[in-house]
Order: sequence, then structure tokens, then C-alpha cells
Amino acid sequence: MSFPLLTATAALPAIGAIATAAVPAARRTAAKWLALLFSLATLALAITVLVRFDPGGDRYQLTESHSWIADFGVRYELGVDGITVALIALTALLIPFIVLAGWHDADPLETGSRRWRPTQGFFALILAVEAMVIISFEATDVFLFYIFFEAMLIPMYFLIGGFGDRAHEHGEEKAATQRSYAAVKFLLYNLAGGLIMLAAVIGLYVVAGNFSLTEIAQARANGELEMATSTERWLFLGFFFAFAVKAPLWPLHTWLPNAMQESTAPVAVLITAVVDKVGTFAMLRFCLQLFPEASTWATPVIMVLAVISIIYGALLAVGQRDIKRLIAYASISHFGFIVMGIFAMTSQGQSGATLYMVNHGISTAVLMLIAGFLISRRGSRLIADFGGVQKVAPVLAGTFLIGGLATLSLPGLAPFVSEFLVLVGTFTRYPVIGIIATFGIVLAALYTLVLYQRTMTGPVKPEVAAMPDLRVREIAVVAPLVVLLVFLGVYPKPVTDVVNPAVKQTLSDVQKKDPQPEVEAAK
Repeated sequence: MSFPLLTATAALPAIGAIATAAVPAARRTAAKWLALLFSLATLALAITVLVRFDPGGDRYQLTESHSWIADFGVRYELGVDGITVALIALTALLIPFIVLAGWHDADPLETGSRRWRPTQGFFALILAVEAMVIISFEATDVFLFYIFFEAMLIPMYFLIGGFGDRAHEHGEEKAATQRSYAAVKFLLYNLAGGLIMLAAVIGLYVVAGNFSLTEIAQARANGELEMATSTERWLFLGFFFAFAVKAPLWPLHTWLPNAMQESTAPVAVLITAVVDKVGTFAMLRFCLQLFPEASTWATPVIMVLAVISIIYGALLAVGQRDIKRLIAYASISHFGFIVMGIFAMTSQGQSGATLYMVNHGISTAVLMLIAGFLISRRGSRLIADFGGVQKVAPVLAGTFLIGGLATLSLPGLAPFVSEFLVLVGTFTRYPVIGIIATFGIVLAALYTLVLYQRTMTGPVKPEVAAMPDLRVREIAVVAPLVVLLVFLGVYPKPVTDVVNPAVKQTLSDVQKKDPQPEVEAAK
């Protein structure tokens, strides 16, 4: 029996969460180092998965399959394709930086303070989320996926509600109320989506007789499993609704700005760069593969929702006074690009969407973590409370600028390639949607550059005059991510080589081919 590498990759952070939570409350530093150690070990396993994966091999590799609840056809089934491998690598890469960035976020405000949960709980919850996200990516049994898709809401609820941002202009009591509101809103939105998905999961079992993604898809491809058109469409809507909430797609997005605003910066990164990717990933894996006809049927409406997300998110980002809310609305706009690329049903669009998931995770991590360092120094999230930072903290300002330029998809930085592929892939099939979506790029330049101008340039405000520059730990957090932004911006081939075969298979599932160019290339 071969070593269960996929199980180990998901189990290791779960074990780390238990071990970290068991550290005595008085030994906060030990809990931090233990969490960092487990996150680095998980990264090593994720790299092993990446190395052992053969892009030219079988669709699902490193598979594991064991009977779980035999009476109901539920199996413990895991497998990875190119898209999965890329997202597992992204998740495992970001968690150590999230741990380092949040090194002091759960420390008591003063000796003996009970206003914050124990430090070890904060890091244990982060590792628990990592474990659940990874196994969600790996699961090829629909019921197994659903369990962890929903279970990750529990640690995220406590991370938002129990370890919120300390920079609040209305005092601790008001801050606690708003954290609680954001956490409950996050939970209710996602639970509502999950309950609708549960009904669809049950419906799928009634129709197919099992929960195996590979078996159901194969039976459908071979004509051995027929679904009535109306049944397939209702099941698709049940799955898609839950994924659109998680993504988040307009108009199901309203939980995200509150959650990111009230979270610490590392937890905000965990939400938008890691957890939300499960929604867009699941659209590719489950919606398109299980319900190809319904996916094609729903595409025009989804494309409209995606382009609304792009423009709406960007417009609201322009008008924000809070740094974190601005980044949250920018992420809504970026997720609109990802969904648009998925449902463009072209190889360029879906490759760009998958690459965008990876690149958005890295660029958002840089921008939000630097924003977190900035906010913790000033004690305020309001843009108006800053000014002239680049004169007193040039390294902080410089990295903030790089994160901002990546957010607006500047050529030479990683998000540009993915956004370009999404737009090209969309334009070849939906030219009007593609043209409207390009205005999102213009608006991104506006909100990013205005944010930088108002916080970093101009006269130095007295409140920031003594602001320290990035410390060694903070540089260790952002420097590798900045290097990755530049590397993948210049040379994205390592990622596209892994994901492109999986994208071609996904297009084959929905029986789509790239549109032929109207003008033949000159020979």
C-alpha cells in the first residue's frame, strides 16, 4: 500500500491545530513556533504533491479510496488534478506567512487581560482552516467535500468574532459588537448556501445512487446515467448558489466587506486568498463536471452577474474610506473576473481563471498584510488618518505600492497575465461582456493609486511622523511574496503547464471547444 500523501497533507495541519491548542496558556511563544513548524511541514508535503503530480498523466492522481458509510454509498475518496495541485500549493504557501504576520495579533492588550482568547487558540484555528480547505480541494466524493466545505465555517466564525481587528475608532465595546455582527453575517450567509447545497447533494444521490464525482461523471459521459433537464438544472442551481456565496459573487457578496473589515489582516487574507477560493474551484470541479448541460444553460446569466461584480466591486472600492473595506471590494471585483473566466467556456478563460486564483491569493496577501502592518502602527483603518508615510517608512510604502500595482494588474506582475487571459478568453465568445469588463481595469487603477496617494504621499501627518519602517519579521513575510509576484508575472509557465491539461478536460466535460478565429493567421 502506497503512502497516503493526500491524507497526510490534510491531516498534518489538523494534528498541528490539536497540538497547538494543547499548549499551556502561559507558553504563548511556544504555541506560535509550533504552529509555524506545522505550517512549514505542510508546505513541504504540498511541494511533494506538486513534484509527484504528472500533468500529462491521468486526470486524477495520487488517488485514495476507502469505504466510509457503505449503506449510503459514501466513500473517503481523494484525488488531485492540475487545478487542485495549484490551489493546494497556494494554500500551503500562504499559511506560514499568515502565521508570521499574525505573530502578535492574539497577544493580550495588557497583562492579565481577558478581552482576547488564548493565543494558542488563534493559531490552532488557522491550522484547522488550512486542513479543511486542503481536504476540500482533494475530495472527489461529493458528500465528503460537503462536510468540510461547511465545517470550515466554524473556525472561521471564531477567528472573525473572537480575534478581530484592534484598530477601531469607536472603542472596544463597539468593536466587539461589530466583530460579532460580521461573524454572524458570515456564518448565516454561508450556512444558507450550504443548506441549499445539501438539498442538491441529496437530490444528486437520489438520481445517481452514489456520491463519487468520478463515477457519476463517467456514467454521464458514457450515457449510463440520464438526468431530466429540469432535474439537472435544479441540482446545478443548488450547488452553484453555495459556491457563489463562498466566491463571493454579486449579489451574494455583502458578508465579505464586514468580515474583512473586522478581522485581523492575516485572517482577512485567510478569508479572501484561501477560503473563498474553494467556491470558485468548486464551480470548475463540481458544477461543470456534474452538470454540463445546466452549466451551459446558466452561462449567459452567470456572465452578467460576473461583469456586474467586476464593475460594482471596483466602483464601491473607489468610494471607500476604510483601507480594509477598499481591499474587500477590490477582491469582489477580482472574483468577478475569475467567475467570468470559468464560464467563458474557453481554454484561455479557464486557464486565466485558475491562474487568477493563484495570483490573486499572492497579490491580496501582499497588499492586505502590508495594510495590516500600517494599521497596527497608526491604530486606525481610515484612509484620512494617514499621509506622508513614504517619507518616514519607505520600505513599507514601497511594498505597499507593489501590492497595489499587482492589484491593478500592472504588466510584469503576476495578476496581469491571468487577467489578460480571462479577457481574451471571454472576448472570443462574449465580446460585449469582455469590453465592459475592461472598465474594471481602469477603475482598479483609480482606487489603487488614490489609496496610495492619500496614505503614502503628501505632507507627513504628526500621527505618523514616528512610524517605524518594516521590521525583520515583517520583511520576511512580504519579501518572498513580492518575489513570487514578479517571477510569475514574467514567467507564468510553471503554473500554466500544470493547470492547462485539467482545463482541457473540463472543457471536454461541457463539450466546448475554443471558437475559431474569424481571420486566419498568415502562413
